[in-house]
Amino acid sequence: MKKILILLLITFLALPVFAEENEDGGSENGVTSSGEIFLLISTLPEAKLGYTHTFKFPVMQGDNPLTSGNNIKLSLTAEATPISLNGIFKTVLTPVAFLEFAAGGRIGTGWPLELFGGYIYGTGLNLASDVNVDGEYYEEYKGKPFDSVFLKGFAGGTFQFDFAAIFPGDWNHVVFQSYHEISYHTNTNAANDQSWYFESDDGENMNGLNYLGNFTLGYQMPIILSMVALQAEWAKYLYDTSNRANWGDDLVRWTFSGILMFKFNEKFGSALIVQCRTRRNFTNFDEHKVKDDESVMHYRSRILDTSNPQRLEFYRVAAAITYTF
Repeated sequence: MKKILILLLITFLALPVFAEENEDGGSENGVTSSGEIFLLISTLPEAKLGYTHTFKFPVMQGDNPLTSGNNIKLSLTAEATPISLNGIFKTVLTPVAFLEFAAGGRIGTGWPLELFGGYIYGTGLNLASDVNVDGEYYEEYKGKPFDSVFLKGFAGGTFQFDFAAIFPGDWNHVVFQSYHEISYHTNTNAANDQSWYFESDDGENMNGLNYLGNFTLGYQMPIILSMVALQAEWAKYLYDTSNRANWGDDLVRWTFSGILMFKFNEKFGSALIVQCRTRRNFTNFDEHKVKDDESVMHYRSRILDTSNPQRLEFYRVAAAITYTF
């Protein structure tokens, strides 16, 4: 575990240094490289600082608009939050202007953090405690700093279209994009039937396959406010758990976002994101009425309200700041 932590720290510290050694950003073979520093914050108790270095290789390029920009991008990312460290590798192939295929992986670790009288968890198990007098189980956290590793492998594809490709013009960029991904994630300290946390989520993850998809519709403009967009994103656990329908583990989880993107110059940009998401309704549990974290009912003991299984509620406002070079 210590070796993995040291590797993540070295990666995080070394990538910006490597970027400084490649400020020209190109080569005689048409290979280019770029770096991006990013900071993410939100109205939730969360923040993320990271660096991504990307190499772009021209491949299978043709003489027509559909293939003239064909390339492969290789990116390495190191990121840190108050409760986790992560390293990410991603490869993106663009064989034609409107299609991209991506594959990659993530490795990370974390620790618990006491905040505002409660705890948020980078990693750790979300176990069910002993049965109480009512026959219900309650959440019990088990974990220590850096005692487990989060691993994820993913493959996905993107379809994208820009209206300006048909009707050129600076003000004709109505863009559409749809991304679909299959991934496998695991916590090295969890058995296959155990639930675990990752970066202060609900702690309902299990080792197995997942699906993620989204649709994004936007309008790009040649001004500081460079894009206005709407996005619908959905996720679903693909693994099977006994009686999972009882607590709605088989339901699709939706997130809806309104996005404003700003481009102040060629290097500096930012984004403002307002999000809502679906939450499950239960007949024996109301998350808004829970005051004592030590008495929160374990999610597998909750009973889904099948007559009204989900509701839409405010999630967060998030902001991203990026500097590219």
